[in-house]
Amino acid sequence: MSNNQHSTPSPSPAPFGSAPSSPSSASPSSPSASSAPLSSPSSGGGPEPEAAADSAWYRRAFADLSPLRDHADYRRVWAGQAVSSIGQQMTAVAVSVQVYDLTGSAFATGLVGIFSLVPLVVFGLYGGAIADTVDRRRLGLIGSAGLAAVSAVLAAQALAGLGLVAVLYAAVAVQAGFFAISSPARSAMIPRLVPSHQLPAANALNTVSMNLGLTVGPMLGGVLIGAYGPQAAYLIDTVAFTGTLYAMWRLPAMRPLGDRKGRASVLDGLRFLREQPNLRTSFLADLAAMVFGMPRALFPAIAVTFYGGDAGTVGLLVSAPAVGALVGALFSGWVGRVHRQGVAVLAAVAAWGLAIAAFGALHNLWLGLLLLAVAGCADTVSMIFRNTMMQVAAPDEMRGRLQGIFIVVVAGGPRLGDFESGTVAALTNPATSVITGGLACVAAVLLLAARRPAFLTYDARHPTP
Repeated sequence: MSNNQHSTPSPSPAPFGSAPSSPSSASPSSPSASSAPLSSPSSGGGPEPEAAADSAWYRRAFADLSPLRDHADYRRVWAGQAVSSIGQQMTAVAVSVQVYDLTGSAFATGLVGIFSLVPLVVFGLYGGAIADTVDRRRLGLIGSAGLAAVSAVLAAQALAGLGLVAVLYAAVAVQAGFFAISSPARSAMIPRLVPSHQLPAANALNTVSMNLGLTVGPMLGGVLIGAYGPQAAYLIDTVAFTGTLYAMWRLPAMRPLGDRKGRASVLDGLRFLREQPNLRTSFLADLAAMVFGMPRALFPAIAVTFYGGDAGTVGLLVSAPAVGALVGALFSGWVGRVHRQGVAVLAAVAAWGLAIAAFGALHNLWLGLLLLAVAGCADTVSMIFRNTMMQVAAPDEMRGRLQGIFIVVVAGGPRLGDFESGTVAALTNPATSVITGGLACVAAVLLLAARRPAFLTYDARHPTP
């Protein structure tokens, strides 16, 4: 399900969002010194009762903007991320278009995803370990500068008319590496930028910016590429990173908190996750959704066999979940009032599976698009609560490594889902593959609930990993 965060030949800086290592070193404007106290397990991820009681119904329905209103550092990071996310999705489209124009091969275009997947998996784990060792602000700066430099190289090769596919593959791989190394640091910053009771709202806003990139970026990129060529998308992407670089520059130093002896180990992060049942269950729930309930590899076949459509129909199917995810994030004002976040995660994943199963059974295009949008909305709900649980329940010195593992799950899960859905469709047919995948996702949720009943009692006011 976290398809969003993540899915990417050309990833965007993740919010997916620094404070000094001690209160005494905080600058007057830093969130740890004033407006955004460091989150602690005792503070939980629940809402402020007074704020919830005073809000009008329409304010409770729409996304809670209080993190943007109250915390300047978070506001700058969010705005920079929103702009750069649009730019990076434009670049993703431009790379695919340029590779296809140069080769005329769908296989060569598909290789773009492979060249990004390997660095995401390899460097994602090590990026998390690095984020738990060094100043996360500095690592975020390095990553953003590196991504901007790669976009500049892509623009230069397009303007020069090099026409070398190898250069594009290499650029995509380096880009994915910069993203994987710095993304865990940016994500681990969020609990240091806003207080814990605002984390659900902050994660919902992060989802808004991400899905703005996923919806607006490809559309704007297609228009610009058609009018001015791929170099236009690359140049705009390069300039768009100015906002992210400025936001990172304005942050205070952000070394990991807590006592740490020696270098942070990737294996320590994996062992920590294995020993923390609530966090482990949240990861498994998301993995079940992506492996069993992610039929994106079947969209071309579905467009033809279900609806008698063409490439335009495929585009509608691909974009529908992102539209639903964006709507879900925009109407997320209620998430801050949910305490039983474990129940919310499993309910959202089950809703995803049911919507996908219904999509496979009902062969009406507009109803199918609606069901995919419902699945995308459920994905947003799941992602908001899973991120909040990880940020609040995990100690600061482990957050980078957990985010690194998250990147690997997000990068690898959909690829496993492509294999699963494609294999079942080859043995049966696309409809059977989609229906059984959705139902398998629901069955996995029920199994997790039975095996880990304590996850259902997870309370944001008393978080335990």
